[in-house]
Amino acid sequence: MRGLILSAVLCMSGICAQAEEIVLGLSSDTVSINTNFDGSEILIFGAIKRDAPIPDEPRMQVIVTVSGPSEPVTVRRKEKKFGIWVNTDAVEIDSAPGFYAISTSSLLGLSLSETEDVRHRISIPRAIRSVGAPANIANSETFTQALIRIKSRSNQYQLNEGTVSVDDQTLFRTSIALPAALTEGDYQTRIFLTRGGAVIAQYETSIYVRKVGMERWLFTLSREQAFLYGLLSLAIAIFAGWGASAIFSVFRR
Repeated sequence: MRGLILSAVLCMSGICAQAEEIVLGLSSDTVSINTNFDGSEILIFGAIKRDAPIPDEPRMQVIVTVSGPSEPVTVRRKEKKFGIWVNTDAVEIDSAPGFYAISTSSLLGLSLSETEDVRHRISIPRAIRSVGAPANIANSETFTQALIRIKSRSNQYQLNEGTVSVDDQTLFRTSIALPAALTEGDYQTRIFLTRGGAVIAQYETSIYVRKVGMERWLFTLSREQAFLYGLLSLAIAIFAGWGASAIFSVFRR
């Protein structure tokens, strides 16, 4: 009896082994950015390995997130004064991903409870961290909402509900569209299994986004030889101006 009680206590505290485990695959774990890069698509697929029969209820849901490198962002509010649009208030958001995509097998609100969202920072608003705002700004949350709207319009923030296909509660797959305006870095990929809104298993990996070819050379040059990069940029601008002038003169003749 004492052994059964101890086993139950261990399971309640989360020490016992998970009954469901994620086995993941990616169509590619590297995205190369060159001069012709206009976006890419990553296929994410996997399976659930189980130590017990599939529970009848509640039904399992799958959530996939892909998050790009995070950095501070300053969001400004513009107002029209005397017929001119000017910056008035500004809020610096402590950390916001340059790219963030969520794909789910069902509606996000049905797949994930608010408590679990706070714990794992899965939804787009939770992925953005804004600790505080200037005392003179009362509605600082509107600045975060504005950032989400701007990023969503450029496809850099995505909420793709119902796009994860789940077969026999065991196999799952989805695809994430990566826009052309990607920043270089490691893109954290997370997969969550949920039942009744609670996370029962998760898995993390990374997709590596790297500049290659001329893009890589120019990027490295701008970071390591800033003076030489400036001279090269000036020379290219002068040459382009001279070339355009020469071509225009030919046409005039």
